[in-house]
Amino acid sequence: MSSVESEDEADPRGRRRLSTSVRESLRELSVQLSLLNTQVGARLKLKEVDVDCLDLISRHGPLSPGALARRAGLHPATTTGILDRLERGGWIVRERDPADRRAVLVRALRERSAELFHLYGGMTASMDALCDDYSAAELQLLIGFLRRTVDAGRAATDALAAD
Repeated sequence: MSSVESEDEADPRGRRRLSTSVRESLRELSVQLSLLNTQVGARLKLKEVDVDCLDLISRHGPLSPGALARRAGLHPATTTGILDRLERGGWIVRERDPADRRAVLVRALRERSAELFHLYGGMTASMDALCDDYSAAELQLLIGFLRRTVDAGRAATDALAAD
């Protein structure tokens, strides 16, 4: 540990500065990812919320429309409009749930994934190069931090939604 690190650890003001810097960096990251998603959406002729929902369906699907609405924090009627646009664009299909024929599940169409991978390719390559600079232990630390950050964000979102 360098002397600067140990000084920051012992100095409450230094630690607050570091904590503030982390929060500011996360806000900057949020803005940059939003801008990237906006550009991707524009190329695909989708709204940013459509891209977000498509990502949720791709990662967690197949999902019921209600489950998607809960994950996305959207009103069910809003989700229906999003699913209509994604279905018209050939990004998803609605299918009967084999476990309950009355229920509907939404599934992303894998054949369209290449378009998304291509548009996010620059960011993916940059992230791969960035991760190459870290040890496995450092990457594990970052993963833990990011997962806890996501959990904190989810809790804050849920608290605001409950008000």
